Amino acid sequence: MGSLQTHYMGIAIANPIVAGASDLTANVDSIKRIEEAGAGAVVLKSLFEEQIQLERLKLEEDLQTGSERYAEMGTIFPNLQHAGSKEHLMWVKKSRDAVKIPVFASLNAVTRGTWAEYAGQLADQGVNGLELNFFATPRDFEVRGTTIEEEQLEAVREVKHRLSIPIAVKLSVFYSNPLHMIRAMDKEGVNGFVLFNRFFQPDINPDTEAMTQPFNFSTPADSRLPLRFAGLLHGEVKADVCASTGIMSGKDVARMILAGASTVQVVTALYHNGVKSIRTMLDELSRWMDGKAYTAIDAFRGKLSAKNAKDPWAYTRAQYAKMLLNPKEFTEPVKA
Repeated sequence: MGSLQTHYMGIAIANPIVAGASDLTANVDSIKRIEEAGAGAVVLKSLFEEQIQLERLKLEEDLQTGSERYAEMGTIFPNLQHAGSKEHLMWVKKSRDAVKIPVFASLNAVTRGTWAEYAGQLADQGVNGLELNFFATPRDFEVRGTTIEEEQLEAVREVKHRLSIPIAVKLSVFYSNPLHMIRAMDKEGVNGFVLFNRFFQPDINPDTEAMTQPFNFSTPADSRLPLRFAGLLHGEVKADVCASTGIMSGKDVARMILAGASTVQVVTALYHNGVKSIRTMLDELSRWMDGKAYTAIDAFRGKLSAKNAKDPWAYTRAQYAKMLLNPKEFTEPVKA
């Protein structure tokens, strides 16, 4: 059987399957089960600055309730302050100490100044690395894309200046040119890129005429976007590439590595098939490697990347034109 060892953020890990940040990685017991199932590493559930801000405001509102019941009363509550990130940090430290596989913290901050502040707090808990979640949804008509990009680059600079541990950036696709942004971050010393973020998207129930927030599970078809970018990035950046979204089987892992990814992150597969599905995926990957006579991950990593693919148009728009001209060369449409 070939070796499944690979690397992520420059750190050697036993295999390419990383459990991505979710509620499944928000509990020490489930993190232990993820390790027992064979995951190469785990990304802890994110520290959300917005959640801390909302909780702090709610506490302040609760503490003011009834404070003006009588004129001579200043307040009926003791002088309490929100604990901020302390509870999350204690849990991160406990999770890090509970398992032997690499543990990566995850951060979703709001303002440029707090990225480095919270990153430093998380790094102090002994994690192996930190994942920064950059997700700027279009919502302000007056903000230029270049403004958002420069703010994120400055956040990367400040975090890299403060931390000695490796960092990865989990990106959305909301850039006019994601490749340009990734290369710019790569030059700033980012150690890994996770492709791509899947945040909750709003929906509308027409029967009740109300907004809803459905859980945003991925599908196998969603894996084509990270596969494309993994293939385009292979050999073009120094950082490791981690493919995320729509990865459900061992062959899906093989597809991403063939494109050029070093690792993959899985979340939906663990919800649908249970944490034990990690072992199933690893067994499938091993059997596939044995069938191809591959003895190591690096033996086929990037074999079908944009740099190495026999078809020079495989990762470009020209491939679409080629399909229109020669439809019989292509497979039947894949049903979602």
